[in-house]
Amino acid sequence: MSRYISSRFDTLKEYVPGEQPQDKKYIKLNTNESPYPPSPAVIERLNSAEAEKLKLYSDPNCRGVRVRLAALYGVEAENVIVTNGSDEALNFAFMAYTDRGAVFPDISYGFYKVFAQLYGIDARQIPLKDDFTIDPAEYCHADGAMVVIANPNAPTGLTLPLDAIEKIVQTNPDSVVVIDEAYIDFGGESAIPLTKKYNNLLVVQTFSKSRSMAGARLGYSIGNAALIADLNKLRCSTNPYNVNRLTLAAGEAAIDTQAYYDENCKKIIETREKTAAALREMGFDVTDSRANFLFAKTDRMSGGDLYRALRERGILVRHFDTPRIAEYNRITVGAPEEMEVLLSAVRAILGL
Repeated sequence: MSRYISSRFDTLKEYVPGEQPQDKKYIKLNTNESPYPPSPAVIERLNSAEAEKLKLYSDPNCRGVRVRLAALYGVEAENVIVTNGSDEALNFAFMAYTDRGAVFPDISYGFYKVFAQLYGIDARQIPLKDDFTIDPAEYCHADGAMVVIANPNAPTGLTLPLDAIEKIVQTNPDSVVVIDEAYIDFGGESAIPLTKKYNNLLVVQTFSKSRSMAGARLGYSIGNAALIADLNKLRCSTNPYNVNRLTLAAGEAAIDTQAYYDENCKKIIETREKTAAALREMGFDVTDSRANFLFAKTDRMSGGDLYRALRERGILVRHFDTPRIAEYNRITVGAPEEMEVLLSAVRAILGL
């Protein structure tokens, strides 16, 4: 870093994205992208005359996407904010609701720790239980601190049932509860219906996973209109044109063809379960993931060694050095043929 950067960032540990190597072609099972392309309607929309309008600013209200999302989830447009990926929505929440601190699991999406450090937030990280589950009781009565829970959690893929989420929201009337549902479409139960009942619940979702638009950077939050107004105030104070024209056009077309993505989710779930069963047959310990990835370890080889051995064979998975999970690897569910290549490689590496 230069000598000009503020000293308050001296100890900031930035978020490290999954590797995107360019040295050769890999089977990418490390960043939880969809193995399926966007719907044909999205491709057609982007190939249309939409690009000719790039000389004009995008709609700062993102109305086309907001109205469609509101109709899809049975809420009003005032209950929806559209953001540059779900990370921007999370960023606004950490900016807005953490005067009394934040509470989140010690093993979860790594950006929570980064946001807390970036803004000097008093963050309490609650350890997951030995089986990597979240104890809802530990998030009740947070004394005004913002509660953040990824559901399904990452990298474990485990979920909390909706009644547990509701209990957390009920017992924190003076706290905003953020439920990060990036992976909800792969087998979880969304908390969006609860936003009609509780004014302190904010649900964050993304187009990156189930809607095959990771490269478009499109996310959204749904909650009480007053919460959405809070986030919009911050959005308009930082980057009012936060979502570009092409992304908004693609988002509209994606929502219009939701059935296509629902079918893709079914295929990913089926592939996930088949892959999990095959890994368990090889002796792997695999969590009961409800996301588009698996979290697995074997006693035959360390997590780091297996990650490196797969990388040498052109297969990328995600490995974390965090002590409690260092023996595990997170494996994105790719296309069926990609998972067969993975399984064959694992058998060869382990001598099975």
